[in-house]
Amino acid sequence: MKIDRFDYNLPKELIAQEPAAQRDASRLMVIDRATREVTHSTFAAIGDFLPAKSRFFRNNAAVLKARLYGQRPTGGKVECLLLQPAEDALSWWCLLKPGKKTLQAGQFGLDGEYTAEVLEVGANGNYKVRFQPVRDESVTALSERLGIMPLPPYIERSKDDPRRDSDNERYQTVYADYAKQLAVAAPTAGLHFTPELIAQLESSGASFYDLTLQVGIGTFHPVQTEHVEDHNIHHEWYEIPASALAELQSPDAGPRIAVGTTSVRSIEDALRRIPREPGCLTPGGDVQAEADIYIYPPSEFSGIDHMITNFHLPKSTLLCLVSAFLTPGSEEGIDWLKELYAEAIAKQYRFYSYGDAMLIL
Repeated sequence: MKIDRFDYNLPKELIAQEPAAQRDASRLMVIDRATREVTHSTFAAIGDFLPAKSRFFRNNAAVLKARLYGQRPTGGKVECLLLQPAEDALSWWCLLKPGKKTLQAGQFGLDGEYTAEVLEVGANGNYKVRFQPVRDESVTALSERLGIMPLPPYIERSKDDPRRDSDNERYQTVYADYAKQLAVAAPTAGLHFTPELIAQLESSGASFYDLTLQVGIGTFHPVQTEHVEDHNIHHEWYEIPASALAELQSPDAGPRIAVGTTSVRSIEDALRRIPREPGCLTPGGDVQAEADIYIYPPSEFSGIDHMITNFHLPKSTLLCLVSAFLTPGSEEGIDWLKELYAEAIAKQYRFYSYGDAMLIL
């Protein structure tokens, strides 16, 4: 299956550079897969389209302020993006810019704040770096104090853009667990929820269940192979608590709604993995594993009934996943999704991380 089938043209002005003034004021395209009816609404009204006893499964990972700046001993500037911890708390896999010059220098840092030694080159252009913070107890604490929110490249911000203060709040979900501050990208479908909307849904009988998936930089990587099947899918660590897993395995208790593709990825990986790898279950019944699942048409789904998602980049693995969910077991969802995207473009929906949302029933 050629990746060109997942391509589409998007006017640049529809790439959202800022979130909606109010989180749940973003627009919502509602797609009924049974009738193919499309309704245009707002996210605040999402409860109008769902049964009272809906069960929402959401990714509670918090975004790390992962972009650090420093300089090499020669004075050259360095931009470091923290990706994930390596073998100990002070060693991290990072992206470095410029990579080769920084590797040759062997180190970088910021006077009075930290020093960093470049230890080795990893796969995909990553570098293992050992940090020595001067004033902080951990690399996470250092990044929280000095780092910048790692917005995706299509959201244009200068280093000193005044909108960055707002990004620190709005590029996090309201239910993010800061004890799990390990993502380098937000689970963006969840950005539309407000505490008031959650309380309203719960008062109507809905319930919410948290899981955690460490959203990595791979979520931004487009499929660069000619054929979808040849793409090397990124891996992401996740955890699903036993209570959430029990709900997922009880499909008759109410519709299971995945908040975002990261939740879909965790759920579908876990339900496929458990029968063949019982060791992924902890003594307490939680699932802990590294998602390596690749979902594209004509995939089937076993753990979710409905999905909330944003509008995704052309030729992306996320677009593959959503098109598969539109028509499980067939490839018809590819062309249908492109028709839906064309309608969204015609109606001036806002796209990507800070953009509007879809509810697929």
